[in-house]
Amino acid sequence: MLDRPKTPVLETAAIVAESGGFDFREALNFAWRQWKFILGVLALAILLAAIQLSRQTPLYTANALLLLEPNRSKPLAQDMAPIEMPFDITTIESQIAVIRSSALLRRVVVKEKLVSDPEFGVSPMAPGAGMLASIKSFFGGKPDADAAAKKASSRSEVGSDQASAEVIATIERLKGALNVARAGQALALNVSITSADAGRAARLANAVADAYVVDKLDARFEAAKRASTWLSERLVELRQQLRASEEAVTQFRVDNNLVPSNAANVSLTQDQIAQLNGRLVAARAEAGEKKARLELLQRIQASGGNISALPDVMNSGAIADLRKQENDVSRQEAELRARYSDRYPAVVNLRAQLADIHRAINAEIARLTNNIKNEYELAEAREDAVERTLREATGQNDIDNAKAITLRELERTAAVNKSLFENFLQRAKITEEQSTFEAREARVISPALAPSAQSWPKTGNVMLVAAFLGLLAGVGGAYLIEILNAGFTTPHQVEELLDLPLMASISKMEARDLTADGQIVSIPQYPFVKPLSRFSEAVRSLRSAIQMSDVDHPPRIIQCTSTIPGEGKTTICMTLGSSAAQSGQRVLIIDGDLRHPSVSRYFKLDKAQGLTDYLIGDGAITDIIVYDEDLKLWVLPAGSKTQNPPDLLGSNKLKALMDILRAKFDMVVIDTPPVGPVVDPLIVSQMVDKVVFIVRWASTGREMIAHSIQRLSGNKKVAGLVFNQVVDAQAQKYGKYAYSYYYGGRYYKKYYNE
Repeated sequence: MLDRPKTPVLETAAIVAESGGFDFREALNFAWRQWKFILGVLALAILLAAIQLSRQTPLYTANALLLLEPNRSKPLAQDMAPIEMPFDITTIESQIAVIRSSALLRRVVVKEKLVSDPEFGVSPMAPGAGMLASIKSFFGGKPDADAAAKKASSRSEVGSDQASAEVIATIERLKGALNVARAGQALALNVSITSADAGRAARLANAVADAYVVDKLDARFEAAKRASTWLSERLVELRQQLRASEEAVTQFRVDNNLVPSNAANVSLTQDQIAQLNGRLVAARAEAGEKKARLELLQRIQASGGNISALPDVMNSGAIADLRKQENDVSRQEAELRARYSDRYPAVVNLRAQLADIHRAINAEIARLTNNIKNEYELAEAREDAVERTLREATGQNDIDNAKAITLRELERTAAVNKSLFENFLQRAKITEEQSTFEAREARVISPALAPSAQSWPKTGNVMLVAAFLGLLAGVGGAYLIEILNAGFTTPHQVEELLDLPLMASISKMEARDLTADGQIVSIPQYPFVKPLSRFSEAVRSLRSAIQMSDVDHPPRIIQCTSTIPGEGKTTICMTLGSSAAQSGQRVLIIDGDLRHPSVSRYFKLDKAQGLTDYLIGDGAITDIIVYDEDLKLWVLPAGSKTQNPPDLLGSNKLKALMDILRAKFDMVVIDTPPVGPVVDPLIVSQMVDKVVFIVRWASTGREMIAHSIQRLSGNKKVAGLVFNQVVDAQAQKYGKYAYSYYYGGRYYKKYYNE
């Protein structure tokens, strides 16, 4: 194989090909090749989606908007404003759960009589069930109407349990059609119902919203009613306790001959005791305060802290003045020290003043500390004096005091019971009023209206999804088709897999292409009839490629073979010979296919003597070679039938014949059987100069071709491959790897005479 020089363009293309990245041009060429299949699958997907949509029962969704108002809890005191209880996420989720609860939806089911509804009751059609039903009916299934009819007819035979089961089932179906969600960030809930009937959807959405509002009012009323009942029962008990405690106070006064206490008849001893008690409390408070200050002082002294941080010390006017003097002197000292040394007289003088100020501060602090101790001792002495006086006064009234203590206990009990009774009585009145009226916590701000457009199925979305899936399936199927295409389609594939050049691409010739002057000519005659045609140019390119396969020793004996029958090797063989004969060369075509002599049949020499007879007999070769006037070449037919073609083809007589023919003819073309079925071409390949391998474009399996080439390439005589029956319209769609097919494009047509 000759090394072809790489131009910068080819090198760039090779780099792009080896990089393995996405190639946009290759993707476009792929779409160009498979657009019919892709569009067909896309159209089929859209058609199926349209058919499915036409079989679906449209569903409608109606929405009702509920506003949640903050709960205003009323405190016990009537003169206090209501307290707003804000909603949080948990509360809103709780309200959604209430709306979806079975207890609330049971009201809707009963009120709207949904048990007998055709959608939610006896024969329900849940959202999305229409698709399953349509698929069943599409494949021949029948709807289960008999079961629904039997269920309806047997209603009269079941009891309350069955009726309850039907209600529960209807509630569950209603839950499936119900959707409750928060409306954005507002304190509002969007209640939506999906139904096959637009009016029914709006009616049920409003029914659910109204049921929620009524449920909130009922819940508040029931709670207030229960609270009022409990408070009433509790008031009876409290009234009895109050009466008993008041009777106890009265009875104790009667038993001890005591009159009700008031300011006019209180004894002198009791007034003194009350005053002394007040003074004792004040003295104890003052002593406690002084003790706390003294303990703080002692803790600071014990821990080595700064006593000047005490509030009494900090608030002292004298210390404040001394602190101010200290700051002024310190500032003057700092200014002098910045300019003079520590021994400067003014600096020394200022230091002495600072020392005096510090001693004055310490003395003032010591004085304040002693004052705190003295104040505590004075307060303690005052407390002791008041306490002694109180003990002396109480010692004269011990007997009266015992009765007073008992009386005070009874009076306190009566006062507590009275206060408790009054509080409960007030709450009972408030609760009773709340049970008769309570502001609502939710209201419908946007009732549901019958929707005009269906919510399911979404025709546009379904068609878009169907188009996307159809396009995806079309591209995937097209890619699978390309992968499963076992044949060679581009020269790049041949060069990459077989490491052999593509010598020529022969277009597929239809009957209209072979018409000349109103008559149909054979393919071998076509180069004579239209020598300037693209087909003839391709054959000449093949001849040139064969000659260039070995420049130093141009091949004269050429073998044409293929992998399997039907690839057009015989036609290429005869056309190659006719093209060479047209150029003035002496050409001989040998029918080496002793099993199926196609060349002999074409020239109508299948009954004449030929190669077999020559190899068996002793006749001269010139007696069996026939000259054809139409193609201007010589033909050596296959001759008689033989039972052992490999032995004849491998004989020394045939080798000697090849040497004779090489000297007499400019080109000898041997048509041999395919490599796949028989070994005849392998034997002949040992005697020829070059082997031309014919491959049907995009048809024969690559593995089979590679295996056949491997069998033939033992002597390295395979000059290259020839694509035969190339469909130009398809071949041009392989982009940058299809450069050999561009000769059929519009830019080259002016060079051909078709």
